[in-house]
Amino acid sequence: MSSRLRLRERHRVRLWAQQWGRSSRDHRSPRGRSLRSRLPLFVGVALVAVCAVTALTVFLVQRAYLLGDLDQRVTSAAERVQGGTPGRTSGRTQGTTEAGPAFDTDLTFLDQRGQAVGTITGTLEADGYVSAARVVPQDGDPRNLGAAQRAALDGIEADGSLHTRTVPGLGTYRVTALADGGQAVLTGLPMDGVRDMIRSLIVVEAVVAVVGLAAASCVCAVVIRRQLRPLGRVAATAVEVSRSPLDRAGATGLTPASGLTRVSERDTGPGSEAGQVGAALNRLIDHVESSLDQRQRGEEEMHRSEERIRRLLADASHELRTPLAAIAGYAELMNRGAGMIEPTLAWRRISAESARMTGLVEDLLLLARLDEGRLPHSAEADLAALVAEAVWDARATGSDHDWQLGPLLDTPALVVGDEARLHQVVANLLANARMHTPVGTTVVTSVEATDERRVIRVRDNGPGIPPTLLPRVFERFTRADASRSRPDARSGGAGLGLAIAAAITQAHGGRIGVESEPGRTEFTIELPAIGMPRLLPVDTVSAPSTPTPTPTPTPTQAQAQAQAQAQAQAQAQMRAQAQTSAPTPAPPPPRYRHEPRTSPLRP
Repeated sequence: MSSRLRLRERHRVRLWAQQWGRSSRDHRSPRGRSLRSRLPLFVGVALVAVCAVTALTVFLVQRAYLLGDLDQRVTSAAERVQGGTPGRTSGRTQGTTEAGPAFDTDLTFLDQRGQAVGTITGTLEADGYVSAARVVPQDGDPRNLGAAQRAALDGIEADGSLHTRTVPGLGTYRVTALADGGQAVLTGLPMDGVRDMIRSLIVVEAVVAVVGLAAASCVCAVVIRRQLRPLGRVAATAVEVSRSPLDRAGATGLTPASGLTRVSERDTGPGSEAGQVGAALNRLIDHVESSLDQRQRGEEEMHRSEERIRRLLADASHELRTPLAAIAGYAELMNRGAGMIEPTLAWRRISAESARMTGLVEDLLLLARLDEGRLPHSAEADLAALVAEAVWDARATGSDHDWQLGPLLDTPALVVGDEARLHQVVANLLANARMHTPVGTTVVTSVEATDERRVIRVRDNGPGIPPTLLPRVFERFTRADASRSRPDARSGGAGLGLAIAAAITQAHGGRIGVESEPGRTEFTIELPAIGMPRLLPVDTVSAPSTPTPTPTPTPTQAQAQAQAQAQAQAQAQMRAQAQTSAPTPAPPPPRYRHEPRTSPLRP
C-alpha cells in the first residue's frame, strides 16, 4: 500500500513538472523549503494549535460553569415552587377547556411571586405526563402551555435530575422535577441566556485568536527573519566562495583583502549559532587559502626547480662539452700519427682536460649532497685558525695581491661543522677575489664572534660586481664578464665556486651575503655558535643606490709582468726547497694572532 502511494506521489510530481515545464527534481517539497519560510509556518501552526486548545478549554470551562449556575437556579426555583404546592391525591386533573386543563383551583400555587421571566412550572403525573404547565412571559402574567408544548416536557422523572428539552415556541429549557408527597412539580428555566453568553464567548475568542495569531505571526516573522539574517549572509558568503575560481593560479591572492570573501565580524560572534557557523566558515576559508597558497608556492617552487635542473643540465653539458671535445681532438691527432702532435703534449692536455672534467663532476656531486643537507663530518672547528690558513694559502698562490687578516681574536671562534668544507668556503671566496680583481688589490679577511654567531668577512677594494650580476652571484654556473676578470685568470672556472660556498654555508645552518659597489666588495658568512639555532635566510645581496667609486691603483703592464715573474720565481724556489728538503728560513714575526697550522709558506 505504501509503495503504491509513493508511486502515485511520484506520478503527481512528474505531471506537475510537465505542466510547468520544469524538472521533477525542481519540485520543492516542504522539506526542500528554506528555513526562512519553514520556521514561520511551523510557528504559525503551533500558535493555531495553542489558540485552538486554549479556546476549547475556555469554552468548555465557561459552558460548564454557566450550565452549573443555570442548574443551580433551576433547582432553587423548583424548591421554591415545591414549597407552595398544596396536598392532593393522585389522579389526572379534571376540568379542561379547549386550550388545556382548567387551573383555577389546581394551579394556584404557580402564581408565586419572584419567578423569573421565562420560567416554566407545571404538575407532573406519576406516569411522567405533564397535566398542566404555564410560563411567565415578559409582561409578568403567567400563560398556560399548549398540548404540544406540554408534550415536549413529558417523560421527566421526579428525582431532581436535570434535563434539557426544546419547547416549541419557547426555545431550549433546562428542566427538573421534584416530588413532595403526592404532588410532583416540574420547573424549567430557559437556556437562551447561557447560549447567548456562549456564542458571545466564541465570537470573542475567535476575534482574539485571529488578532493574536496575526500579531504573533507578524512578530514571529520579523524576529525570525532578523535572527536568520546573519545566517543568510553566512550562506551568501559560502555560495560566493563556492563560485570562486579556486583552480586558477592566483585566484585566492595572498591577503584577506584580495583573497576569498570572509564573513563579516558582526556575523562571527560566539553568542549565537549563526556567529559560530560564520567563525567556523572563516577558519575554513583560512585553511583553504593557506592550502591553496601552499599548493601555489609548491607549484612555483617545482617550476623553479625544474628550470634550475634544466639550466644545470644545459650548463653542465656545455661545460663538459669543451674538455670532451679537447680530449677527442687530441686522441684523433694521436691516432693520425706521431707527426701530427707530440705525444707528451697530447697526453698532458688530455690529463688536464680529464682533471677539469673530474673537478666539475666532483663539484656537482658536492652540490647534490649539500642540497640533501648531508655533511660528511661534523666536529668543532676554529674559524680563526681556519681563516688564517686560507689566507696563507692564498698568499702562496696569489702573491700579486695584498692578503691581510682583520681584527684579532683573543679566544677561538668555535662552530660545529665540517672543517674541510668550511675551509673550502673561505678558499673559494679568496679565489674569487684573486681571479676577478686586478693585480695589487688588497683583500682583507676577518673573523668576528658574538654570543650567538660567528662572522667571516672577506673585503677587497677591486672594481666590484656588476649590478646586473649581483642578484645571481650565488647561482650555479654564474660567471663574470671576461672583461672584468684578470687578463691572466684564464676562463676563471665553471662558475660553481660561490654556489658551493653558499650551499656549504646553508648546510651548516648559516647564511652568506654580499655587498658590492665600485671600489669595494664584501662577502659575509654568518654561522651559528655552538648550541645556537640555525640562522634564518634573509636578502643577503645588496648594492648601494648611489655608488661612490673610489680610485684604485691600476698597475702598468710592466709592473704586472714583474709581479708575475716574481710569483713564478717564488713557486720555483718552493719546489726546489721541497725536492732538496732544505730547511726554510725562519719567518718574520707574524702580524696575526692565529697562524696557519699546516701551511709551508711564511711571508
